Amino acid sequence: MTYNLKFDKLYSYSMDKEGIAIPVKLKLGAKETYFEAFVDTGASYCIFERMFGEDLGIDIESGYKRKIRTVTGVFFAYGHEVTLSVLDYELDSVVYFAENEDFGRNVLGRTGWLNRLSIAIIDYDGQIYVSRYDDEV
Repeated sequence: MTYNLKFDKLYSYSMDKEGIAIPVKLKLGAKETYFEAFVDTGASYCIFERMFGEDLGIDIESGYKRKIRTVTGVFFAYGHEVTLSVLDYELDSVVYFAENEDFGRNVLGRTGWLNRLSIAIIDYDGQIYVSRYDDEV
């Protein structure tokens, strides 16, 4: 059986990094911040370094506190609604900022990002295909 998929964007990512890193913009009001985040299909949430929330003027601890469990342990993060822009898709999403200032990883997880897109990854070629889930391409 053969399946046909259609996507409206193709992004070629660097094969030199440990993971699939793509550019991200967060926006809150007139403030914006830019960085790279890793696609993490096993992550339940989008979780970013604390400093990126602070760049937007967010009081991190005023958000929804969530205990995040990983294979290596537990940490806390705080949820805030922002505009998440990835590969020209703007999504109003609740994302989480790590409580600990030493947290040094940015991940695009299922809730607020992956659950709103259709994606296909051809890792051998370093390519990710993307469409908005509700778009007919």
